[in-house]
Amino acid sequence: MDNGSTDERYHEPVMGREVMDLLDLDGDGLYLDGTVGGGGHARLLLERSGACRVLAVDRDSAALAHARRVLEPHRDRVRFLQARFDRAVDDVEVRDRGLDGALLDLGVSSQQLDADDRGFTYRFGAPLDMRMDLSEPGQTAADVLAYESEDELAHLFRELAEEPRARKLARQIVRRRMTTPFRISDDLVAALAAAVGRAPTHQEKARVFQALRIRVNQELESLSIALDGIRRALLPGAVFAVISYHSLEDRSVKHAFRDWSRDCVCPPGLPVCRCRGKALGETLTRRPIVASPEEVARNPRARSAHLRAWRAA
Repeated sequence: MDNGSTDERYHEPVMGREVMDLLDLDGDGLYLDGTVGGGGHARLLLERSGACRVLAVDRDSAALAHARRVLEPHRDRVRFLQARFDRAVDDVEVRDRGLDGALLDLGVSSQQLDADDRGFTYRFGAPLDMRMDLSEPGQTAADVLAYESEDELAHLFRELAEEPRARKLARQIVRRRMTTPFRISDDLVAALAAAVGRAPTHQEKARVFQALRIRVNQELESLSIALDGIRRALLPGAVFAVISYHSLEDRSVKHAFRDWSRDCVCPPGLPVCRCRGKALGETLTRRPIVASPEEVARNPRARSAHLRAWRAA
């Protein structure tokens, strides 16, 4: 950080040094920041190399507006695009020339968490919205809680929140919505408290709210599409780095990088190889990189972060 201002701390990028070392910037290449958020990683990219260019993508118009302010000193070398990260490869320049590197920092930014009107947090009175892109029509968190069946809600909280009382929570939601709609964070916290039989911990609330946000924004589905699309857009030697904050996200990234690094991906027992027959590249991180204790102390968001990277052949 250049100074101690609140704004500088506000968008401190998670594992910024580690990401820059992995991306190994070279010359005037084009780099994708598919989740630009507060602009912290993009700023590091532009400062590390005086010639590189960045395509800064985010589906949240407020995040893009903030990133524009942060990256104003580098405006000649950055281009902004409001889109889901799985659609970034549809950009004309990306399609025509390819990418020299790419980064996805999944989850939500500090700005989004601190904006009570977005409903990403379980703070008192926050509306149950959770949409990343408020300009697009789609279900809000309140809609999911209002219309999903008990089985669907139980599956959601079991799989995405790893909540052991997922069925009880789903039953509480269905019972309570018959008389009072779920509108604000307090409504969901109250249902969770009834399901666990006590005041829920911060961790329990965070898991449940995160699961609902992932469902509302179809984040796992978008990630699956984005991984393959960005891989296809990478130029030889380009590095693809992903920071995830949820076990299912990290598993998807790990499996994709592993499969791309194998010579053969044919089903076991097939007598003759019928696949590509060679690896598409190599995994650079045998195990995920995690933030140092010092970084976690400065930036608690980094606590659950896992960084993985892969290089195209």
